[in-house]
Amino acid sequence: MADFSDGKPLLVDATDLMLGRLASLVAKHLLSGESVTIVNAENAVISGRKQNILDEMRIILGLRNKGSKKKSPKHPRRPDGIVRRTVRGMLPFDKPRGKEAFGRLRVCVGTPTGIDVSTVRTLTEAQRHEGTRIMTIGDLARIIGWQSLEV
Repeated sequence: MADFSDGKPLLVDATDLMLGRLASLVAKHLLSGESVTIVNAENAVISGRKQNILDEMRIILGLRNKGSKKKSPKHPRRPDGIVRRTVRGMLPFDKPRGKEAFGRLRVCVGTPTGIDVSTVRTLTEAQRHEGTRIMTIGDLARIIGWQSLEV
C-alpha cells in the first residue's frame, strides 16, 4: 500500500480500475485515518460477461416486479452510490471505527470543478488486465435506472 499521508485527502481516479480491488484498497486507506475522494466513479469497471453481471445484480439487488414498491429493497442506482456501497462492504461498518472511516469517503461522478486534476492519482494495484470482459459502473447504473444528465 502506497503512503499518501501528506495531510491532504487522497484523490483517486477510478477510470479503468476494478471495483472490488479499488474498494479494498480505499478501505485500507480509510481505516488508517486518511480521507479519500474518488472521482470518475462511473468509469470503474466490473469484470465478466455483461449478461452474467446483470443476472447477479438482479439476484443481489432483489430486482423484481411483484409486490409493493414500498416494501422492496432499496439500492443505489447512481454510480457514486454503487461505489460508496461497495467500499462500505469492505469496512467494519457496524463498529464505530468503520462508521468514522466511511465518513471520510467522498465519491464523485465525473471530476468536480474544485479538484486539481494534477493531484489525482490512480491505484496501480487495482488496474484491470487487458483482454478481460468488462462492464463499466456507469453502464450498469443506466440499466438499473440511473438517468444521467448527459444526453
